Amino acid sequence: MKAPLFEYHCPETLDEALVILAKTENVKVLAGGQSLMAMLNLRYIYPDALIDINRIPGLSGISTDGEMLRIGAMTRQRHIELDVEIERVAPILTEAMKQVGHRQTRNRGTIGGSLCHLDPASELPTVCLLYDATVDVAGQDARRRSVNFRDFVVSYMTPGIEPDELVVQVNLPHWAKQHGYAFVEYSRRYGDFAIASAGCLIERDEQGCIRRAAISIGGVGSVPQRLQVAEDGLLGSTGDPDDIARAVAHCDSLEILSDFHGSSDYRRSVIGSVLRRSLIQACRRASKKIAA
Repeated sequence: MKAPLFEYHCPETLDEALVILAKTENVKVLAGGQSLMAMLNLRYIYPDALIDINRIPGLSGISTDGEMLRIGAMTRQRHIELDVEIERVAPILTEAMKQVGHRQTRNRGTIGGSLCHLDPASELPTVCLLYDATVDVAGQDARRRSVNFRDFVVSYMTPGIEPDELVVQVNLPHWAKQHGYAFVEYSRRYGDFAIASAGCLIERDEQGCIRRAAISIGGVGSVPQRLQVAEDGLLGSTGDPDDIARAVAHCDSLEILSDFHGSSDYRRSVIGSVLRRSLIQACRRASKKIAA
């Protein structure tokens, strides 16, 4: 099928894009287009106008300091995957990026587009939720605000921004250099949508006990989910098999949906296995760094 007719805009400044966005009804924003173009061609959506933001300068780039990793909304996923500084300060992001679609998809896809599309099976929203990231949003008349990612996730494929706003930057706070990490995903074939995924971050103290933990789950519900009760249960433990088993048992509290990929019971079984593998790997990596 072919896309329905729409009016095409290609602004060259952020202010111009925001003006068009504010005065145009039933409009979609084109970033990487890896999801949007497919939805247009399949006629899942019928926008009256499309705003292509690819020519706007200053919306891409990667920077880091002692506190935060900052990624421009139009930064291509492939650039994130290959960036040496990201691999140093947020290696789980590098690990997760390798599981996003295929290389051709990552060459065009952007972090801002992925977050705004907010597919529950997508890797980037799951990682951003894991980090308690913040999303910088721009509106008309120099309006700017920062949205905590927990508030950014409103509902199925619905981000917490206004119709006249654009995401301009994503900010991920650093974890300690000694932290362990893992992102494990299961799909029927490489590059397919995740049936279940789990991201884990672990920090240990000088005695080897877990002092900080974060767990996020993707693919099984209508939105990515944090497993806060499991995180709290791991604090003060060593992350041994019994500790991990108790954490995995908390998957029963997750929202689990059924679809043509599998029933809720099937997905619950898969997420338990995926989370176990992710926790084991994150704890091992944290242990190695403490030992070093």
